[in-house]
Amino acid sequence: MACALVGAPLLLSACMSSEKDIDLSTYVDQTEPGDVLYNQGLANLNAGRLSEAAKKFAAVDQQHPYSEWARKSMVMGAFTNYRQGNYEDAISGAKRYLNLYPSTDDAAYAQYIIGLSYYRQIKDVTQEQKEARLCIQAMQNVVTRWPDSEYVDDAKAKIRFATDQLAGKEMQIGRYYLERREYIAAIKRFRNVVENYSNTRHIEEALARLTEAYYAMGLTSEAQTAAAVLGRNYPDSQWYKDSYKLLQNNGLQPRENSASWISKAGKLITGAS
Repeated sequence: MACALVGAPLLLSACMSSEKDIDLSTYVDQTEPGDVLYNQGLANLNAGRLSEAAKKFAAVDQQHPYSEWARKSMVMGAFTNYRQGNYEDAISGAKRYLNLYPSTDDAAYAQYIIGLSYYRQIKDVTQEQKEARLCIQAMQNVVTRWPDSEYVDDAKAKIRFATDQLAGKEMQIGRYYLERREYIAAIKRFRNVVENYSNTRHIEEALARLTEAYYAMGLTSEAQTAAAVLGRNYPDSQWYKDSYKLLQNNGLQPRENSASWISKAGKLITGAS
């Protein structure tokens, strides 16, 4: 009786264990070599079957973790997700690659994918510009850490675009305040453009709007300085012509006050490149 009672749990345990055991022969059959899966992923990618390509690259990472093929598949998987518009997955995959393999030849490419993923999510200037800021950070990492990489020129172009978006957002908010005659709030936005986004296409309008806002507040010296800096840098600009006319209609002319913040900031103006 005692022997039977002792043996029963063991028998039951053995039965339960056998149900949970993995059929190793089946597992081996389902596992393909890493290079085969990787090349299948590339073939699907080249054929435009992006979903299938992503599955193959993911399978390499799952079945052959930390192998050379898994490393290659990780960055290609991030690229495939980017191509599919799965930007968060692309960013996550590329960041994972950089954490594991920060010094490899493909590290610059992984960082570039992160920047591209943020770039594709940049919204119209009427909306929040978080992605533009993140794009600048990501692409600046490409430029700084891999200055000789093939991605640098495009990274710089994306930085210029994203910077222009940030300046555009400041201008949109500034115009809103100016229309409401909230001049101090408007000037704050236009000043930010002049001081921090002087290499964008918005600099001409920002100086013209400063002329308008300062004049409306009765701060004629600042208005004249803004117009003078605008004329010195963009003498043929329609914005300068409008600013000049505004002052002239009231018996004033552009005149630069070298002690003004506008004059000091004006020396750094490079315009849109």
